[in-house]
Amino acid sequence: MKSNSLWKDAFYRLSKDKLALCALFIVVIYFLVAVMSGAGWIASSWSQEVGASNLAPSLDHLFGTDIFGRSVFQKLIRGTQVAMSVGVAAAVIAIPIGVILGALAGYFGGWVDDFVTWLYTTFSSVPNIMLLISITLILGKGIFSVYVALGATSWVNLCRLIRGEVMKHKEREYVQAAGAIGGGHFRKLFRHILPNVGHIIIINTSMQFQVAIKSEVILSYLGLGVQGEPSWGTMIDDAKLELVRGVWWQLAGATIAMFLILLAFNILGDALRDALDPKLKGK
Repeated sequence: MKSNSLWKDAFYRLSKDKLALCALFIVVIYFLVAVMSGAGWIASSWSQEVGASNLAPSLDHLFGTDIFGRSVFQKLIRGTQVAMSVGVAAAVIAIPIGVILGALAGYFGGWVDDFVTWLYTTFSSVPNIMLLISITLILGKGIFSVYVALGATSWVNLCRLIRGEVMKHKEREYVQAAGAIGGGHFRKLFRHILPNVGHIIIINTSMQFQVAIKSEVILSYLGLGVQGEPSWGTMIDDAKLELVRGVWWQLAGATIAMFLILLAFNILGDALRDALDPKLKGK
């Protein structure tokens, strides 16, 4: 009941934060656009010529056209699909790895903790962008390589946080009580401890999307990411040559689209931390 009250109180506090609700609305819109684009309901004809080369923004073409006469607006929508899919894929891969390794290390300690600590220390000692580039070069260019690279490198921070929280919770009375009535290690860990550190997973997930989207843009800009379809990174890469001719709208569109979603996730992450972290309650 206490746990339920904590979650109810968190959602109530979040619902009173108008800025956080606005950020959540933006995130939902981006997800809807990504889903509709992935289903082929919108922007399915992004590769078709819709006008003359490098048309300026107008009522007919909101963000103008690129050098091939393709709609920049439709490319932005397609890029939204890529960005959100990268965030989801990276989270799906990284969160289970970080939670399981962190929970096992924090609960069992000993050689398990030593091994996990050595593992995430090794990963964190290598500059993240260099590790991403190395993995994508090994796996080959393409969106699948980006998924794997981001998922395999972005679990470290969550693992460290979960490990520390589990180490604190395993000595508390409710865990000892569960053991006294016959609860095994995995029952105490996954049934009792992890639900009480779930807020860390939720907060980290919102932060995970920011890192994944920015990393995908960088990799695509370097030519190591998405191939054969629009991405905000490839659009920015294409725009660097267009700026010489005064064609600014493709760069502006990709930058604005990326700025809005990153800002929304940043605001939402701060709001979730304030609402879900019991230590900040009442502040």
